[in-house]
Amino acid sequence: MEIIADPLVELTAQGLGNRPAAQPWRNLVAVDLSFYKSFMAEEIRDEGRTEGRTEGRTEGIAQGILLFLAQAGVDVSDEARGRITTCGDLETLNRWLLRAPTARSAEDVFAEE
Repeated sequence: MEIIADPLVELTAQGLGNRPAAQPWRNLVAVDLSFYKSFMAEEIRDEGRTEGRTEGRTEGIAQGILLFLAQAGVDVSDEARGRITTCGDLETLNRWLLRAPTARSAEDVFAEE
């Protein structure tokens, strides 16, 4: 039965195209598509890789900001720490990272925001 079901999963996904039901279908079958070399399966894997790399970068930059502030003896409130660690925008985090080494307070990092 698996021999018949696997191609049907792929064909259904291709048939859905960009229709509203396509994303829920992808969510349901994404785990089962890891062995496919199809366009949809590759797209899902690429999305996951991109998200993982972005999350890794943002987490690393956020930790760098906090490390600079800690090294300078700057007290970081829970609110500021949360703002830094939950920011998902690389451009913003990079801007904050450039300010962190000379910041005298956590608010200095967020200046002009």
